[in-house]
Amino acid sequence: MTFYRRFLPLLAALIGGGLLSACGQAELAADSKSPETHMTVYKSPTCGCCQKWVEHIRSNGITVTVVDEPQMNPLKGSLGIPSDLRSCHTAKMGGYLIEGHVPAADILRLSREQPAVQGLAVAGMPTGSPGMEIGDRVDAYTVVAFGEGHRYDFAHHGGDRMNPATFATPPDRTGDNP
Repeated sequence: MTFYRRFLPLLAALIGGGLLSACGQAELAADSKSPETHMTVYKSPTCGCCQKWVEHIRSNGITVTVVDEPQMNPLKGSLGIPSDLRSCHTAKMGGYLIEGHVPAADILRLSREQPAVQGLAVAGMPTGSPGMEIGDRVDAYTVVAFGEGHRYDFAHHGGDRMNPATFATPPDRTGDNP
């Protein structure tokens, strides 16, 4: 009987403390920012490259809800996508906008780093970008981070500028090299 009187309070304190500690750790985990993994994509019902891009996004672990939108330009305008950065599809993910053929790796990086931008865009439809594959050809393109009054290059992909061995040789001072 004295054994239980001595150790029962200690046992209760240890168990209670462990539970509180576990609850505190769960709260901290819930408060930490984890990358978003769900996206809503708005696309024209007839766009084939948009569907290929959605498949690329899904294959990289992001769940996607697709909304077929026959009037994309008014939607892009209402969301604030700059006209010179527009492409064929627009997505929303974790408070960010994704415009065009942005690679999944860049989207996941955006979600992890959470910079103070409105979103990412790949203007136009560059050959070799996700959804625009044609053989092994990958033209150079830039993923632009954009926001209210500012832009910067978030990532560069493809083309000769990504392979220093294929850079043009700059002219030398003697004129021997055109």
